[in-house]
Amino acid sequence: MLKLERFSFGVGDRFAHQAKAQLRAFQMVATDGIDVAPVWNKSNREHSFIGSEPQSVFDAAQAAVKELGWNGGWHVDADHIRLETVDRFMACSDFFTIDVADSIGKPAMTEDVRAFISRHPELIGTLSIVGISVPFITTRSDVERVVSKYLLAVRDAGQIYRHIIAARGAENIIAEVSMDETDAPQTPPELLIILAALADEKVRLQAIAPKFTGRFNKGVEYVGDLVQFAKEFSDDLAVIAHAVQQYGLPSNLKLSVHSGSDKFSLYPIMRTAMARTGAGLHLKTAGTTWLEELIGLAESGGDGLELAREIYAYALAHVDELCAPYASVIDIDRAKLPSAATLSSWTGQQFANAMRHIPGHPEFNAHVRQLLHVSFKVAAKAGTRYTDLLKLNDTIVARQVTENIYERHMRPLFVG
Repeated sequence: MLKLERFSFGVGDRFAHQAKAQLRAFQMVATDGIDVAPVWNKSNREHSFIGSEPQSVFDAAQAAVKELGWNGGWHVDADHIRLETVDRFMACSDFFTIDVADSIGKPAMTEDVRAFISRHPELIGTLSIVGISVPFITTRSDVERVVSKYLLAVRDAGQIYRHIIAARGAENIIAEVSMDETDAPQTPPELLIILAALADEKVRLQAIAPKFTGRFNKGVEYVGDLVQFAKEFSDDLAVIAHAVQQYGLPSNLKLSVHSGSDKFSLYPIMRTAMARTGAGLHLKTAGTTWLEELIGLAESGGDGLELAREIYAYALAHVDELCAPYASVIDIDRAKLPSAATLSSWTGQQFANAMRHIPGHPEFNAHVRQLLHVSFKVAAKAGTRYTDLLKLNDTIVARQVTENIYERHMRPLFVG
C-alpha cells in the first residue's frame, strides 16, 4: 500500500505558479530535522471556479520536485471529491479526500443500525482506552443515535473508495475521509463508532478529518476554548490508536486538520500531543498561498498593486456571491471592511499589512483577509493579466509564499 508519511502538509496552489516556492519551505523544515511530505491539493469546486484541470496541479508539483531536486515523498490530493466528481482526478492524483459531509444526518434504516450494533457489542457500556483518563460510558441508545446519523455517510465513503480502487488499485492510493464540513463536531466516542463503521466498509483510510469544536475559519486564527481543544485532540489520537488495534485499520492512520492555516494558538498543542504519543498529522492550508500572491503583488507596487486594489473593489461589491459557498468557514464583519475608496489610498505596504496574518500587528484586518481568501476567482477572471504579474514579480511573491509556510506554520507546528 502506498503509505502516507507521518507528517504531511497540504498546500493549495490556485493558479499553479507557486509549487517551487511552497516546496522550498519543506526543504527548509527538513534542515531542521523534520521530514514533512507536501500534498498539493485543489478541489473540484476550485477547479470549476478557475477553469483549470486537475492535471495542472500534478504538472506544477512534478516540475517543482524535479527543479529543486526533492527526494522526499510528495502527493497530489483530489480534494473533497464525491462519486460524481472523482473520475477527472484519477489519472493525476494519488491522495483522495473523500467528502461525505452531505450525507451526515440522513437517517440510516433501522435494521442497518441494529445490524451494526449486533456486530459491535464492545461499543456499549464502559470502554477504557489507553491515553484517556476517564472511560467512555455509552448506552445502546447512544450508539443507535450516532450510527443513525453517520452510517449512510460511511457507506458513501465505502462506495467512493471502492470506485477509486477499482480504477487505481488499493496499493496505489492514499485515502482520507473528511467529515469536517458539517454543522456539529464529532466527539471522541462518536469518532470511534465512525472508525468501526469504516472498518466494516473495508475503507483503508490513512487519514480522517473530523470536525473539531470551535471555529476553523479560512485563513484566520482559531476561535474556541484551547483547553477543550487540547483534550479533544489528545482523546482523538487515543481513539485512533485504539481503533487501529481493535479494527485492523492501517497502522499509520492519523488525524487530518482542515482549514488548518493560521491556527497559531493550536500548533503548540498539536506539537506537544504528537511528541507525547508519536502520532502523525496531516494539516491542510489550502488557499493561503493565493493570499501570499496578492500580498506580494501589493508590495511590488505599480501594476501589481493596482490589480490587487481592483480585486478587492470587485470582491467588496460582490461579497454575497463570493462568500456564499464558504459561509460555514468565514465570519466577516462588513462594518470592518474598508471602502474601495479608502483602500485605494493605501500604500502597497499598508494593503499587504492588512492581508498578512501577523498576530498583534496594528494594521492586520481579519475581515479583509477572509474576504480576499474566498475571492480567488476574481483573479481568475483577470486571466493572463494576473498570471503575467505573478511572473513579473516572482521574486517578491515567492518570498511571501515560502516565508508564510515555513515561519508561520511549519516551524511552530513541527519544530517549536
